[in-house]
Amino acid sequence: MASGTDSKRGHRNWLPVICLTFSAFIFNTSEFIPIGLLSDIASDFGISESGAGLLVTVYAWVVALASLPLMLVFAKTENKKLLLSITALFIASHLLSGISKDFHMLMISRIGVACAHAIFWSMVTPFAVRIAPEGKGATALSLIVCGSSIAMIAGLPLGRAIGLCMGWRFTFLLIGAVAAVILGVLAVALPRTPSNGSVSLKKLPELIKTPALTGIYLVTVIAITGHFTGYSYIEPFLGQVAGISSAAITLILSAFGIVGLVGSIIFSKCYGKHPGRFIRFATGGICLSLLLLGASANWPVAVIILCMFWGVAISFYNLSFQAEIIRNAPQGTSVAMSIYSGIYNIGIGSGALIGGYACSGLSVAAIGYVGGAIALLAAFICFRKLIPALHYR
Repeated sequence: MASGTDSKRGHRNWLPVICLTFSAFIFNTSEFIPIGLLSDIASDFGISESGAGLLVTVYAWVVALASLPLMLVFAKTENKKLLLSITALFIASHLLSGISKDFHMLMISRIGVACAHAIFWSMVTPFAVRIAPEGKGATALSLIVCGSSIAMIAGLPLGRAIGLCMGWRFTFLLIGAVAAVILGVLAVALPRTPSNGSVSLKKLPELIKTPALTGIYLVTVIAITGHFTGYSYIEPFLGQVAGISSAAITLILSAFGIVGLVGSIIFSKCYGKHPGRFIRFATGGICLSLLLLGASANWPVAVIILCMFWGVAISFYNLSFQAEIIRNAPQGTSVAMSIYSGIYNIGIGSGALIGGYACSGLSVAAIGYVGGAIALLAAFICFRKLIPALHYR
């Protein structure tokens, strides 16, 4: 009898972390949903796809610029109160997206979402670790990553499918509605947890001087710029260049997320034994996938297989580099992660912008070559400088 009671209590102890996992799912779904609906948004407002791609660019740059400053402003705010507040902002911004009458109104709404995103991803992982059952911090982190991965597997493709059937505005309104449900659950399930005030400007100079961290940041901004030069425009590329149907594109985007989840399972079992190999595969795999994208477009099966390989590579990248930040900044992880989040989003925004120029100045078929050239530089720096700095062979 006691064991059954203990089991129920154990499940209840995990409820707050599970709620945060659902929050991670909806935040990540929102971040990348414009990529899946880029053509429809562009057509509705009578602008080019590269113009619509500014939604991705501006969003990412707002996150990049706002992450550390906003966390410094709200460093002393109680965690539950802060999370509920930014979720409310997230909901209101999606309502504005759903009723947007012009592109500028839509852009303003996405800036609101970006500000909520900036705070959310700076606080969610340490918050999850603090409220997890004792000794289960690593499991809590893996659940947050799982929520992010499922957003790519189900959130983005499902949001795209709904947008194609009901209109892209309905997708944004639906995301807001789901977030409202999550807000209600969070209000009930989350414990009040005082902020630990760990974000401090005093830790910045010490972190910046760490060779391993500076190498991670440099490789990240270049590699992620290359990745999003191609990935931001993968939907029009698959449709216009590879000649793949709209329904099949949705399935490919789902599969891209599924292989990423598989990659996270492989990572959890093998990274500790072969960290250097994972890092090399990640940076080299992103580069190779982009460079081969254009050549594979003539064979639908080849481009699908390449996208799966690409999905594994970016999954390994995200997991490996976050693991290395935690390893190399044990006393300033929150600050280091906040900087990493900002730099990562600079890469997203820069990639979407460069990809847009490639589409308008050359053609959408060129995004793989342009992104691949950028990723090649990241791979070179990683192999020659970063791997030795991390003390891996």
